[in-house]
Amino acid sequence: MHTIRRPRLEDAAAIHELVAAYDTSVIGRPDMTLDDIADELVEPGFDRDKDGWLAYDADGTLVAWAWACANGDSDLVEIEVITRPGVEGLADELLGTVTGRARELAAERGHDGVTADLGIYRVDQAKQVLAKAHGFEPATSFHRMRIDHEGPVEPPAVPAGVTLHTGESEEVRREAHRVQQEGFAQHFGFVKADYEQWYERRQAQSVTDWSQLTLARLDGRPAAVLIGTNQFLADEDCGYVLTLAALPEFRGRGLGRFLLRNAFAADAARGRKGTILHVDSNNTTPALGLYESAGMRPVMVIDVWRRRL
Repeated sequence: MHTIRRPRLEDAAAIHELVAAYDTSVIGRPDMTLDDIADELVEPGFDRDKDGWLAYDADGTLVAWAWACANGDSDLVEIEVITRPGVEGLADELLGTVTGRARELAAERGHDGVTADLGIYRVDQAKQVLAKAHGFEPATSFHRMRIDHEGPVEPPAVPAGVTLHTGESEEVRREAHRVQQEGFAQHFGFVKADYEQWYERRQAQSVTDWSQLTLARLDGRPAAVLIGTNQFLADEDCGYVLTLAALPEFRGRGLGRFLLRNAFAADAARGRKGTILHVDSNNTTPALGLYESAGMRPVMVIDVWRRRL
């Protein structure tokens, strides 16, 4: 028998210990920090009293953490179920629970159905079997890419007509938001968000550093943006590229490659060991090839399994 209750903010450390145990059993090391878990618990739109579950065994040990989180007002809902290594049967039960909550979240937003997404490490065969048993199928794959920095990295020459602007001002942030929204409009899992929603979500994350947002204007017009964060600073001592996007009319001019190489130089100047990012293997633009040609290498694959209900 297990006892189920809702998560609280003060549960972050216990949840982190559980997630670290699971990650270590699958990939050999923890893949999330305590701050990552704390950020999950305060994610805008995530209702701890309705969208999260903690399961304890008879000894009071936390053995499972599960959640469902709606993506804006869309019918897309991200879900997760993590159980302690060696615990049997509970993942199956909780996956049914979070899938049911996903249905409710979509219905609350006026949708007749729901698209539920579950991220699974490529090497986690047991979780793949579980997902398949519940009707999920692979939808796309995200490759975690990394480049190591050994000493200073020479910044690239700024292309003619390009000026760079960081995200400390609201004007730049608003322009960056527009580039991100239009640049990612055709990508997997994209959901339109207005500036206030986008800004609230970024502000809620402890890893956000607006000085690491770089907007490129070409002849005075917003053209491309790179948003860096501290997502992998605490555990990998690396910079992280959360977003790299160019407006469609400015693609093919090398702005993405320039901003990427500029981020490498900035991370090296901060003393970071490398730079990390995630790329969708089914990206509408040839991003994976861009990152590989820039010297990045894949270090992990996370598959997104999807079920339409």
